[in-house]
Amino acid sequence: MSDSNTSDFTNPSTFILHGIPGLESAHVWISIPFCTMYIVTILGNFIILFIVKTESSLHGPMYYFLFMLAIIDLVISTSIMPKTLSIFWFNSRRIDFNACLTQMYFIHGFLVIESGIFVAMALDRYVAICHPLRHSTILTNSVVAKIGLAAVLRGSMLVVPYPILAKRWPYCRTNLILTTHCEHMAVVKLACTSSDISSYYGLFVLFCVRGLDVFFITLSYIQILRAIFSLPTKDARHKTFGTCVSHLCAIFVFYIPHLFSSLTHRYGNNVPLHFHVLTANMYLLLPSMLNPIIYGVKTKQVRVRMLRLITYKGT
Repeated sequence: MSDSNTSDFTNPSTFILHGIPGLESAHVWISIPFCTMYIVTILGNFIILFIVKTESSLHGPMYYFLFMLAIIDLVISTSIMPKTLSIFWFNSRRIDFNACLTQMYFIHGFLVIESGIFVAMALDRYVAICHPLRHSTILTNSVVAKIGLAAVLRGSMLVVPYPILAKRWPYCRTNLILTTHCEHMAVVKLACTSSDISSYYGLFVLFCVRGLDVFFITLSYIQILRAIFSLPTKDARHKTFGTCVSHLCAIFVFYIPHLFSSLTHRYGNNVPLHFHVLTANMYLLLPSMLNPIIYGVKTKQVRVRMLRLITYKGT
């Protein structure tokens, strides 16, 4: 077998990314929606970056966080899609061992950073609705920068053990990874010794870090809803809640597929392997593609500027 090295080795020089098991003959067809999603992701997020940077009226905390979110989505999607498409189009399945660990670090690190940015955006909505007169004094540019830096440092540091632990395990079974990218658990499952430490640490990051993020987001929205329901008119309540819709949609798109994929990967032994791989790709690609669409449709300032940009380009 040329692609699956089953001889004994301690650390392989390369891994083999299988693609989507059971659907190899359909790789070219599957690449069409994947490529389309990647193109939409690139265009959508670059438009968001351009709009926020060039429109002075959008130079505020909410849009600075949106700017950070667009960068994160570009990094996550670009970390996996070029290699995934090369598998589908050219059957280029080999990936260097260290490159695999680097890809793992970028994927999981930026997912944690993105989760932190969603918490920051929830904080922004809380201050804007519950303390509107103090919003500009609480969330100054320096505070926003510090929050963004804290999210980056947290994600960067928490995921460092992933590649370090993965590199120390001996791999004496196979170097064939049954997916399209170097996902953490897909790699450590190939170890020929107990990798429980990696598994437990991954669960810690999933439940303690993401769980805490969801807790703080929920807490923020409990206070937000209290403030909204205390408003005197239905029109005021509707208008105020409308400022949160885009953020809520992005949260659901990010957390629900990720939680579903993580749990099925660990405990869904009876779930078909190709379903595991497809859901793992979807939870990485869907938020990156949908976030600029959600904010472009649901956020008036972004929508108006986007339509103005498209109209200008069309003339």
